[in-house]
Amino acid sequence: MTENFTLLFLAAFTLTLATRLWLKLRQIRHVGAHRAAVPAEFAARITLASHQKAADYTVDRCQTAISAILVDAVLLLAFTLGGGLAALHGLWSAHLDGIAYGLAMIFSVLLISALADLPLSLYSQFVVEARHGFNRMTPALFVSDLGKQTLLGIAIGTPVIAAVLWLMGAMGEYWWLWVWLFWSGFNLLMLFIYPTWIAPLFNKFEPLPEGDAKTRIEALLARCGFRSNGLFVMDGSKRSAHGNAYFTGFGDNKRIVFFDTLLARLSPGEIEAVLAHELGHFRKKHIVQRIVLMFAGSLAFLWLLGQLIDAPWFYAGLGVPARDTALALILFFLVVPVFVFPLTPLSSHWSRRHEFEADAYAAAHADAGELARALVKLYDDNAATLTPDPLHSLFHDSHPPAAQRIAQLQRQEQPA
Repeated sequence: MTENFTLLFLAAFTLTLATRLWLKLRQIRHVGAHRAAVPAEFAARITLASHQKAADYTVDRCQTAISAILVDAVLLLAFTLGGGLAALHGLWSAHLDGIAYGLAMIFSVLLISALADLPLSLYSQFVVEARHGFNRMTPALFVSDLGKQTLLGIAIGTPVIAAVLWLMGAMGEYWWLWVWLFWSGFNLLMLFIYPTWIAPLFNKFEPLPEGDAKTRIEALLARCGFRSNGLFVMDGSKRSAHGNAYFTGFGDNKRIVFFDTLLARLSPGEIEAVLAHELGHFRKKHIVQRIVLMFAGSLAFLWLLGQLIDAPWFYAGLGVPARDTALALILFFLVVPVFVFPLTPLSSHWSRRHEFEADAYAAAHADAGELARALVKLYDDNAATLTPDPLHSLFHDSHPPAAQRIAQLQRQEQPA
């Protein structure tokens, strides 16, 4: 059984790695092949220079992603069949046991992974983003963000991981159900406290100033029957020139947040239409659906781990000579992505369908033409390619291709 599982893991690993690399290379070739001309439907609104900038930016990001995929693959093999986890087990088990051992093992894996990813993070931020005019983050801010993220991870992660390990050891056969209940409650708590306690550690949030945009937004919220805990502007420009808008929070703690870069670029009518799209996600219960799916998926995965945790072949087949709850947790979350990668297109399709539904809601409650114009501006400003490879898009794009989305809005266009 051990040898069979090793072969199954290697087959899934090889297939997933090859597919991910193939998709990135397809994207590079396809975008490059369409670099010379703006698609006809965008020719009046996107310049050739902007189209080519988007192509070059997409290619650079894909090349960086290829490096990241290879680093992740090497790390996975090093931790498993390469003996990395076995070595860490030998190191920590000689000095610690129980929850202390589990925490040491999990944080060691997280630290090694973070250090391996750091060079590419720096390259992406200070080379790729800077090369295309998007980076506004200073080295000092990068270090500050990294320090805050690390401290938060330790402060929040230590008690949470300790609680999970305790539940795994103390709750008997159905520990996975108790862990799921705890994990679900923790995630709901984080959704509630993130806007007011965590997000302000990284960005400044100021109330949306008075003016035409705020007036139109308040009228839109009244029409849609939506209540929030405030309209805020986030200083996204201190890190990046990219623009965005989003909902955050849960229950009565919901906030609507606009990047300052987005407000600077769009007209009041376009801002209203973008918000109408975001309201569409809320009114169509997309956020609730995603939370339910996340909880259902975590329950299924924890149940599966519960079936594997006492199987010697699960550990030995992945190069680990010992059995332990922390080792089981680490191994499971290292190898699960390899086996579930074929489901990626289903998740992406579901997300794209939600985007079309939110666009339809926006067209019914605002101006579809304004949303189309806003989207074209955002595609232009964010250097999003207008010519993605269809297969790469099928796997990875959470939003529909620009041509499909704009064409659908044009069919729905009507006076607000």
